[in-house]
Amino acid sequence: MNSDAAWFRFYGKTPRTLDYPDISMYDIIKRTKESYPTYTAYDFMGKAVTYEAFLEEIDTCAKALTAMGIRTGDAVTVCLPNTPQAIVMFYAINKIGAVASMVHPLSAENEILFYLKESDSRIAITLSQFYDKFEGLKGKTKVEKVIVTKIEEALPPIKGFVYKFIGHEPKVADDPWVISWNEFLNGAKFVKEDPYYAGKGEDSAVILFSGGTTGTSKGIMLTNLNFNALAMQTAAASQCFEAGDIMLSVMPVFHGFGLGVGIHTLLAHAGKCVLVPRVNVDEFPGLFKKHRPNYMAGVPTLFEGMMRNKDMQKADLSCLKGVFSGGDSLSVELKKKIDAFLKAGGASIQVREGYGTTECVTASCLTPIDYYREGSIGIPFPDTFYKIVIPNTNEEAPVGEMGEICLTGPTLMKEYINNPKETSQTLRVHDDGKIYLHTGDLGRMDADGFIYFVQRLKRMIVTSGYNVYPSQVENVIDSHEAVMFSTVIGVKDDLKMQRVKAFVVLKNGFEPTEEVKASIKAHCEKYIAKYALPKEYEFRDNLPKTLVGKVAYRELEKEEEAKLLAR
Repeated sequence: MNSDAAWFRFYGKTPRTLDYPDISMYDIIKRTKESYPTYTAYDFMGKAVTYEAFLEEIDTCAKALTAMGIRTGDAVTVCLPNTPQAIVMFYAINKIGAVASMVHPLSAENEILFYLKESDSRIAITLSQFYDKFEGLKGKTKVEKVIVTKIEEALPPIKGFVYKFIGHEPKVADDPWVISWNEFLNGAKFVKEDPYYAGKGEDSAVILFSGGTTGTSKGIMLTNLNFNALAMQTAAASQCFEAGDIMLSVMPVFHGFGLGVGIHTLLAHAGKCVLVPRVNVDEFPGLFKKHRPNYMAGVPTLFEGMMRNKDMQKADLSCLKGVFSGGDSLSVELKKKIDAFLKAGGASIQVREGYGTTECVTASCLTPIDYYREGSIGIPFPDTFYKIVIPNTNEEAPVGEMGEICLTGPTLMKEYINNPKETSQTLRVHDDGKIYLHTGDLGRMDADGFIYFVQRLKRMIVTSGYNVYPSQVENVIDSHEAVMFSTVIGVKDDLKMQRVKAFVVLKNGFEPTEEVKASIKAHCEKYIAKYALPKEYEFRDNLPKTLVGKVAYRELEKEEEAKLLAR
């Protein structure tokens, strides 16, 4: 079933079908530069860079990559927050036809090791603050060099000097394996020819990491077309993007939402990205006062944090033309609170909810600009079609009935790298001849084509917009010397949507003391990313089991739900 009727009803003359150029992401940005050379591409802590200067930075970086031996098809790991170095490197990699593997800088050392191996990266770039996670990986992967950059290198001269002087940047030991950002860029002068590769839409361009039905992290291969189509679709469905508009780019570049919407969509339409490397709602009042952003995209917990900030409650929000919530489900009650908050701040808009998965970059549907159907996540983007199927089949469910959410369109991933089995299970050809993404999410569609997300079919925890896979956390806990086995669940949380809780059964000879708990926590902090760490540990003599002997984690979830209801 498609939503053509709903589209034309709520979007009027906005095209339902778009014409996507068969070019690279770099070429899209170059087109922007040719039309708007003096417009600001990004602003980072007071340093504003025009599109003309931005392209020069990208071109220099592309030459530097070439000088290091990176060629078309090679993978480069970008382990950075929202900094100029991250986006310059991203588009430079794309210019030469290489693949950018985007990695969360707060990932644990073992996770980074996995990402480097899975992507077959030849070089990596990270901030000096995170280099210690790479230091122990030397010789364990194909990475030949690690580029270490610093925040101060992207700041205006005076601010950079002050930043360096007060010692924000940790020192990195001398090592032939390490190359500084400036030393790396200096290599560009040895490359005389322009290393431009005429990329096509179907070319592999980006790897984003996610998890799957088994809980094993997977690399999602995305193409130029995936990102370029997303940029065009988002602008068409939003009905509010204009050249010169400003986005508060808060969502991280290693996340499909942050990279696809917060960066590429804005840059493809001559917008200005205000790069925010670290989310701190206490800084938001100053950012709104200084930059007067027109757009903001974030997870529900981010907006809740903003509403709790006393200075934001007094902020002038009349500059906003679009506020988009994604990465996690937005409850009806929280939406009402956000809408009231926006109105009180002088904004004439509602928060608009989207839905998507990393397997289609990020959002693939959106609530209309001036209409809201309670509980709905909106209608599909141009050229994107949804279908609700009976779980474990390709058979379409009747209108209004629950089933698995499937979708097809130009943003569907190319594959899970090194995982043809999971790829074939997720991307399936249906009777209409189209390839559909089986999301593993439960939902329904009404007669007008509005989509309603209900819950995830997979056993996955979503906390503050991040996916946490219980089996990964359990594997780490179980490796502690005192632990017999463990089970991890998501517990409802008003701020984070869910928080991670671990139930632990100790080995004989170990007592559930605070010392043992502290030891397990320290062990987890070494191997698990900060956002995925359990917030609570509960010791049990045993755990409930199913008839076949598996841990009945659903029983534990019910227990926690009962505790919440009893409060």
